[in-house]
Amino acid sequence: MEEVHTTTGDGEAGLRRALRPRHLRMIALGGIIGASLFVGSGAVVHTVGPAAVLSYVIGGLLVVFVMRMLGEMAAAQPALGSFMEYARESLGGWAGFTVGWLYWYYWVGIVAFEAVVGAQILQKWVPGVPQWAFSLVLMLALTATNLVSVRSFGEAEYWLASVKVACITVFLVVGTLYVVGLWPDSTGSVTHIADDGFLAKGGFAVVHGVVIVVFSYFGAEIVTIAAAESREPAKAIATATVTVVWRVLLFFVGSVTLLVMITPWERVPHDGTSPFAAAFDRFGIPGAETIMNVVVLTAVVSVLNSGLYIASRMLFALREHGWAPRWTGDTRRGVPWKGILLSTVLGYVTVVMSFVSPDRVFYFIINSAGAVALFLYGIIALSQLRMRTRLEREAPEKLKLRMWLHPWLSWATFVCVLAVLVSMAVVDDTRSQLWLSLISLAGFLAAYAVIARRRAGRA
Repeated sequence: MEEVHTTTGDGEAGLRRALRPRHLRMIALGGIIGASLFVGSGAVVHTVGPAAVLSYVIGGLLVVFVMRMLGEMAAAQPALGSFMEYARESLGGWAGFTVGWLYWYYWVGIVAFEAVVGAQILQKWVPGVPQWAFSLVLMLALTATNLVSVRSFGEAEYWLASVKVACITVFLVVGTLYVVGLWPDSTGSVTHIADDGFLAKGGFAVVHGVVIVVFSYFGAEIVTIAAAESREPAKAIATATVTVVWRVLLFFVGSVTLLVMITPWERVPHDGTSPFAAAFDRFGIPGAETIMNVVVLTAVVSVLNSGLYIASRMLFALREHGWAPRWTGDTRRGVPWKGILLSTVLGYVTVVMSFVSPDRVFYFIINSAGAVALFLYGIIALSQLRMRTRLEREAPEKLKLRMWLHPWLSWATFVCVLAVLVSMAVVDDTRSQLWLSLISLAGFLAAYAVIARRRAGRA
């Protein structure tokens, strides 16, 4: 199939619309499934108890509403940079600049973090090799994948996401059979969800859980950026944002519900090992821990792959408005290779900091991006409210996908985002993430003020 080229504003060869529908379907399907579910869900259950199910429902609904708003805007006006572009048009340059750079900063940090996590898994299998060497190999491999072409990124993500989706699907099927007593040697365990009472740790624990799990869903928005490099971006975005509802309910809520039924919640692993591995072990499946380590490594590599892709595309979009160096938009074979290399280099620096200064520099980089998801969700809500008003007045025919119960549900989503941010300030585990993230937010706002002042001076 012939690849379709897009162009930058100055007429240079730009990106290629080389992602196929199957790539986007799997990116949408597996984009939110990561180590935060396979490993982190155990910590959520330990914190909240059986009511962790409610935390995942509430956090999931928040993400569903945000994706619906984003889908409305993206279906009406597909754009590279997606929510950055909508924030710029709806709220002003300060919003676009800040969202774009915060998002890039977030993914550069996540790329490094996942490289470290992946290295820890690999070192279990080959203990004689230092962790930094494995981190380097993972970074180099995924950098090469992204540099080849956007099609190679799509293919890699398709197969990586397929592994994650297959694992979750098997777990949902076998887990259901186990809890209803239809699996060999099982007697049924549905009632485990009510051990010690459903709200075993109280009502506020559910709120605490929402603060934790909302970040597990971050990444669902990737498909709206990737869709800009497909042949039918509006159609792809509409499909992805509609299916996010059942993906959240089935993969996250369904999985966690089964976890607290299969194993009494006090015994769900939360020490860094996967509660899914423990569940598969209960099913009598041999090599459960090894299987889950492979799946978690796949999830880590998937995040690395997506992180480099998204970081480079956000730089490309920022460059279009003169907010990033012009050379970051240079393309080769339809790939912004200099943007990928810049993101990778800073990823390498962050990986080095994880070994040289884990408690200071690395801690700051990772945690100062901790609340970026909520900043982004809040700005998406405000952007949608403003853009919806403009579209209804100027071009109502573009509203092919509409936000439910507009504007009330949009405002309710924004208020919920603010409530989660306030909760981060109250919860000890997340307070430092909020304050450090506010520092990074202030830094980018200050940078925009300097750039805007310089531009005004030249005018």
